[in-house]
Amino acid sequence: MIALSPEAEAQLDALIAHYEALDRIEASIRLLEALERAKSRILEDPEGGLPAPRPYPALANVGRRWIIEGSYWIAYSLTTPPVISGVFYAMADIPTRL
Repeated sequence: MIALSPEAEAQLDALIAHYEALDRIEASIRLLEALERAKSRILEDPEGGLPAPRPYPALANVGRRWIIEGSYWIAYSLTTPPVISGVFYAMADIPTRL
């Protein structure tokens, strides 16, 4: 099982609230499905992520990896067990949201 940090929980809640305000329930469902797929991928191969999202190499941080799943970049720690530390829409300006 992979937990979400408080920051990741807040980001997830904000994305879902945004979609619901726009009456885009399907987008919320796809977000949650993408998060579950990301969790599975992380558990299968924690080291398999990228050091940073491709558009933002400056976000590389020792002890953290990134994967893209669907329309979302997911940041996670390399701790045991891993912890998801960020959930970002891929087209967002991620550095301003950290």
